[in-house]
Amino acid sequence: QVQLVESGGGLVQAGESLRLSCAASGNIFIINAMGLGWYRQAPGKSRELVGIVTSGGSTNYADSVKGRFTISRDNAKKTVVLQMNSLKPEDTGVYFCNGRNTRFDFWGQGTQVTVSS
Repeated sequence: QVQLVESGGGLVQAGESLRLSCAASGNIFIINAMGLGWYRQAPGKSRELVGIVTSGGSTNYADSVKGRFTISRDNAKKTVVLQMNSLKPEDTGVYFCNGRNTRFDFWGQGTQVTVSS
């Protein structure tokens, strides 16, 4: 019903920025009713929340990225963007887009972000 496709990952040096985008396709009513978020998974570690924007536009972030990352959504374009500034080596991982509500839970395939020191 909903597909999520991430883009924008890559290799950067510490202190640089990256912008991740997630394009959603499918039922627009389902998409706009979901919270949209970004998660990441570093090698050997479990997947963790990076940031989320609710259907109403409220945002929440992991403590480790507060002040550096910004999440935003465009309901008309069905996209969610993660702007990442002042990147650190510990931000390295596969970043996944997620769309979720009480009924649905959708995941993208992930995009690799590597931050070199």
